[in-house]
Amino acid sequence: MKYFIVTYGCQMNVHESEKIAAILENMGYQLAFSRNDADIIVFNTCAIREGAEDRVLGNVGNLKKLKKKNKDLIIAVCGCMTQKEQTAQNLLRKFPFVDIVIGTFNIPNLKHYIEAVKNGRQFELYNEGSLDESLPYKRSDKDNAWVNIMQGCNNFCTYCIVPYVRGREKSRKEENILKEIKEIISEGKFKKITLLGQNVNSYGKDLEKPVSFAKLLHDICKIEGDFKLSFMTSHPKDLTDDVIYAVRDEEKIEKYIHLPAQSGNNRILNLMNRRYTREKYLSIIEKIRKEIPNCRITSDFIVGFPSETKEEFNDTCDLVSKVKFDSIFAFMYSPREGTVASKMDNQIDDKVKNERVNKLLAIEKKLQKEAK
Repeated sequence: MKYFIVTYGCQMNVHESEKIAAILENMGYQLAFSRNDADIIVFNTCAIREGAEDRVLGNVGNLKKLKKKNKDLIIAVCGCMTQKEQTAQNLLRKFPFVDIVIGTFNIPNLKHYIEAVKNGRQFELYNEGSLDESLPYKRSDKDNAWVNIMQGCNNFCTYCIVPYVRGREKSRKEENILKEIKEIISEGKFKKITLLGQNVNSYGKDLEKPVSFAKLLHDICKIEGDFKLSFMTSHPKDLTDDVIYAVRDEEKIEKYIHLPAQSGNNRILNLMNRRYTREKYLSIIEKIRKEIPNCRITSDFIVGFPSETKEEFNDTCDLVSKVKFDSIFAFMYSPREGTVASKMDNQIDDKVKNERVNKLLAIEKKLQKEAK
């Protein structure tokens, strides 16, 4: 028996696909080199942008012919997109040949669902659950091991669907994280360990005995072994001095911080519910540069947010020019159903958004050329 996994979205999804691969291999499946050779095809989906959902639907629809040729083929769709109840129902209604539609929290039970499908049942689940600490991973990166330290998000940025599909923040117990990292290091395969979370700076606040993210970083660095430690993603409102000092002082931590700004204008930041100002963001950058002069800093930006004026977009361009990031990721605002921003007035025309994103990327390209 062979499996094929199609992954969409962020590093968290990539890491969850490693969990799916481990479940399937423990069931006796082997990796297929194409979906045509697979006995089970799993789509691990993303709900952040509408385009990602469209690609999923298009690719799932293309499997209808394959299912006709091989009636024993099992097709499963899971992840953020199917965590939304209405989306899960619509997917099954549109593609009745799909066997399993489950949400993010149901992935640990994938073996049970597969066995049930083989006995003639179809599954559609999207309920919440707790973090599963027991499942292994089939790590796909040769040098880097992803380690999930928490799941969910409490920030409710007005453009973001994550809190609705991944739920509120749930931190893993520190002892379990340290145990996993010790096991990774003992294997001797990985030179880098990357901690994952929607907002790693919030780690540990929800634990029975709270643990700060800075403490977690220091405790990981005490583990013996030759490895480098990195983390993503940080939220500016929660990036404390203690975390900056940990990056500065610990040799094992890479001198790199990814710090999404999203906008350089205070009105837009307020509409986004980012809970920091342009001035606060610049003060954090100044602190990082003072304490860690060799630190690489990267960022994310959203252009064309509802009601964003030309002058407000220019504030974003000005921020990028001032900070001189090592690199940025720039995205055109994409309305996501169910978010506050999708209902806002004065949605920006796609042509304007495209012009703005290209201008911002051109500024970044120019700055990088000057820095060489």
